[in-house]
Amino acid sequence: MSNPAEFAAWVADVAHRRDRGAFTRLFDHFAPRLNSYLMRLGTDAALAEEIVQDVMSTLWRKAALFDPSKSSLSTWLYRIARNRRIDIAGDFDPDEPMLQPAAAPDLDQLVDIQQREEAVRAVLTSLPPEQLDLVKLAFFEGLSHSQISETTGLPLGTVKSRIRLAFTRLRRMLEAEGVVEAT
Repeated sequence: MSNPAEFAAWVADVAHRRDRGAFTRLFDHFAPRLNSYLMRLGTDAALAEEIVQDVMSTLWRKAALFDPSKSSLSTWLYRIARNRRIDIAGDFDPDEPMLQPAAAPDLDQLVDIQQREEAVRAVLTSLPPEQLDLVKLAFFEGLSHSQISETTGLPLGTVKSRIRLAFTRLRRMLEAEGVVEAT
């Protein structure tokens, strides 16, 4: 199994030396994962394959633009794939209720929302760094547990356990502060 440091080295080899071997290793690792991701989003097999080819071609042409300090390689590639799918498929319904603006909340709701957000931010900072990092990858970067495992090099079970522990801790703290009801 490859790790983020290996991926970054391979991307650098592609960017600076046009290393076909490094690109092949990246392609072999990411192409099937991207294809599965696109198909889970409802993309048909032929279009998913076309998008994956486009994403990997982008990696070949624009490897020098990848900045490992901004995101993991998997995050970068999945984002490109998602955006390509949207650009190519254009398969959204503008009348979809989820795409309609929400009704403006009243002042009481705004205050409640703000207080909840502040409470959540406060309790997030109390998490141990090893839990907080995984929660950020899962919920702010949108990575699956498997992708987090690949990105961090941690075993999948460890990723799941740490995220579960983080949520248990967050729930207890938010219940103690009266932000959420006890279950």
